[in-house]
Amino acid sequence: MNDLTPSPRSFSHVTDWVFDLDNTLYPRECNLFAQIDLLISDYMVNVTRLPYQEARALQKAYYRDYGTTLNGLMQLHEVDPDHFLTTVHAIDYSPVVAHPDLVDAIRALPGRKFILTNGDVGHAQSVLNRLGNADGLFEDIFDIRAMSYRPKPLAEAYDAFFQKHGIDARRAAMFDDLEKNLMVPHDTGMATVQVIAGEAFVHEQVEAWELERTGGAHVHHMTADLAGFLRKLP
Repeated sequence: MNDLTPSPRSFSHVTDWVFDLDNTLYPRECNLFAQIDLLISDYMVNVTRLPYQEARALQKAYYRDYGTTLNGLMQLHEVDPDHFLTTVHAIDYSPVVAHPDLVDAIRALPGRKFILTNGDVGHAQSVLNRLGNADGLFEDIFDIRAMSYRPKPLAEAYDAFFQKHGIDARRAAMFDDLEKNLMVPHDTGMATVQVIAGEAFVHEQVEAWELERTGGAHVHHMTADLAGFLRKLP
């Protein structure tokens, strides 16, 4: 199924629409983030001097426990975030194909639209350039630098975003691929949507927790077709 709805929550009250970037505004199946993932592994080896598999296991542990691998590297290894972000986003963006239906569906939403990403603005703009006709689509790209490198799912990431843009969480919706990133949005009163990969998706670089879809109370809706979901909002 492309659209699963754990709870029948309406979006009629929503005035601010907040989207994650990676594996949300493009499908996980295009494996764009997989390129970043491998560059992070190389970065981990260079920083830690561990054998590759040990460095990679540590990378995933940081990603799980600190919200981003970068946050773990900054806290435990004093890594320069600008150098990290420049290095790991030196990727080929061609796997992201134009998606006019998604762009049109987002543009048609009533109210403001935002990107809230643990990546950086340059990476987000490169993705949007591939989606096509996305100029002026989003009010702001609130990135890891704007979060002062304190990423989702930490509450301060969302608090900083809400404060900057005067957002009432009770009148906002959050779309994210990672279930854990919807905990704070749910707790603050946002409507939440988990954007999932297709049922058949598997990838040797992706751990089970990254694809977790428990359908807990903090996940109000799930969809594997974001454009289709937005066109048929409850």
